[in-house]
Amino acid sequence: MNRKICILGAGSWGTALAILASRNGCQTLLWGHNSEHIAALAQDRQNKRYLPEIPFPEHLAVTSDLAEAAAFSDLLLICVPSHAFKHTLIQLKPYTSEGIKIAWASKGFNPDDGSLLHEIVAELFSPQTPAAILSGPTFAHEVAINLPTAITIASSRPDFSRQLAGILHGGCFRTYTSSDMIGVEVGGAVKNVLAIAAGIADGLGFGANTRAALITRGLHEIIRLGVKLGGKQETFMGLAGLGDLILTCTDNQSRNRRFGLALGLGKDRTVARQEINQEIEGISAAKETFLLAKKFNIEMPITEQTYKVLYEGLAPRIAVQNLLAREQKAES
Repeated sequence: MNRKICILGAGSWGTALAILASRNGCQTLLWGHNSEHIAALAQDRQNKRYLPEIPFPEHLAVTSDLAEAAAFSDLLLICVPSHAFKHTLIQLKPYTSEGIKIAWASKGFNPDDGSLLHEIVAELFSPQTPAAILSGPTFAHEVAINLPTAITIASSRPDFSRQLAGILHGGCFRTYTSSDMIGVEVGGAVKNVLAIAAGIADGLGFGANTRAALITRGLHEIIRLGVKLGGKQETFMGLAGLGDLILTCTDNQSRNRRFGLALGLGKDRTVARQEINQEIEGISAAKETFLLAKKFNIEMPITEQTYKVLYEGLAPRIAVQNLLAREQKAES
């Protein structure tokens, strides 16, 4: 119990990772910005809103005090939505010590300029600050109830990735380490866009053939962008690439897929978001990915059509027709 970790973000994923770390014998503090929500967690000893009927382990504490969170441990794991990532770090910085280590399980780009999240850490703290990203095919509920799961932890500092793996690895949760932070970040961000596209296709009534083709060609789009940004191609064939893509495109636990399903069934975008009532990272990621593709002149037709459905009012069925009408070409 001499290991400590503070997890910032008391949604489903942050709570699941806090439960996991505590279950593995780590002193764990879970921070959330909403004091009323945190008070309810403390009283109920469970997160009734996001992970009901899953009790907190004994060594899991909660707080809404950011100074307390920063003082608890020099290892911080950020689990807020990507659009809130930079703001959370700005708020956190005055309370951090020189030896701070920052990891995150947030998936997405910086909405301000499309930069990757490790670039925000380097900008706000230091390029020498130990940083790591945790990503892979994971649904929070399955982790919280201890179903077998495997993820990737990527860092340019092998000692840090091993430290974080040591806290999370064990029982039914398996961790793999990597040095390719860029590849893991890109895979985690763009797969949400493709999950919306897969949901749209299924909502329109297309079959398994369509879904398989979309996943496969979508993976090509992730690889094109990821390699251009500096990622390694083999990363996209692993847990944080293909694994996460398959998960979010095929299972209705995925909020992004459910959002796409609603659009394919003809529901209004606003209504669909209200019904899901949780963060849908693929909406902002579609815009950021589309702009990056334009900036680097990268062909990403599925991303482009998804962007047009979300931001230009293109009818989903017309988007599919646009993809089918593209010229015949070699696969690779």
